[in-house]
Amino acid sequence: MEMKKRITLELRNRAPEKVTELVLDNCRSSNGEIEGLNESFKELEFLSMANVELTSLVRLPTLSKLRKLELSDNIISGGLEVLAEKCPNLTYLNLSGNKIKDLSTVEALQNLKSLKSLDLFNCEITNLEDYRESVFELLHQITYLDGFDQEDNEAPDSEEEDEGDEDDDEDEDEAGPPGEYEEDDDEDDGGSDLGEGEEEEEEVGLSYLMKEEIQDEEDDDDYVEERGDEEEAEGVQGEKRKRDPEDEGEEEDD
Repeated sequence: MEMKKRITLELRNRAPEKVTELVLDNCRSSNGEIEGLNESFKELEFLSMANVELTSLVRLPTLSKLRKLELSDNIISGGLEVLAEKCPNLTYLNLSGNKIKDLSTVEALQNLKSLKSLDLFNCEITNLEDYRESVFELLHQITYLDGFDQEDNEAPDSEEEDEGDEDDDEDEDEAGPPGEYEEDDDEDDGGSDLGEGEEEEEEVGLSYLMKEEIQDEEDDDDYVEERGDEEEAEGVQGEKRKRDPEDEGEEEDD
């Protein structure tokens, strides 16, 4: 029931074919299948099904654009060869906490040519002698096993990778012949400040925007009242100007 609510909530805001990330952790599968998860999620790039009591991947729908698959804390012991057929573009696969015991089970992942990171933490296979060396030798395409490469360097977080890409893009934009843009430094600085302001504006929530709208309405009311006061004052001054010549005429007659 909880699983159905989560999928319904996801679909309430967008159609399945537009969903790129889906988290179904702690839901319950039935006969190796999660009801509602099907091939209509054709744009899915990230799928998490941790602790859903999966015993097999046979009924996993074909998700050709899927790049990251979380299957930790299930009861999977084999049948990994179906992943190459159903999710051929996987770059990250987490099978930690499953029932994988030997290298022959992992060998089925050789056909996942794009796979870069594999997690088998808390699986029985990790107790084998020379476990890491054997897996790296078996799966030449992977760079990280259980979060570390062959030289024990830790894998970067996804957020750090994204930030690194952004920094590279900024460096490329700044690159160019010396002095080419020196005259536009002030303009660039102004544009940079504007960009920061725009980013901040994008980050604010609906509550902030609503508050701004209310404030604008209050400012408009204040402006109308002030304008009314000014017009009233101008009317009084006009009447005074009209009276002054009349008063002068009376004084001359006297």
